[in-house]
Amino acid sequence: MIHELWIDPEGLDTFCLSGKHGEAARALLLVGSRLEWTVEADNHFEAMSAYYTYRGYGVYTSDYPEIDKQPYNW
Repeated sequence: MIHELWIDPEGLDTFCLSGKHGEAARALLLVGSRLEWTVEADNHFEAMSAYYTYRGYGVYTSDYPEIDKQPYNW
């Protein structure tokens, strides 16, 4: 599943799914937001780990790893 990192004109991040699964999140973006980066991941944990690495935030951790590491099944 492809994930997208959008940056709004104020410099704030929106990290969401691409395609139809991310439509609701992208609908909230401010005019002038731009797509900065995409990554493919098989689950939420993998996507967030890649996002943390890209942003230099360190190691991503989850309160629910058993759920977050389950593969997407759309």
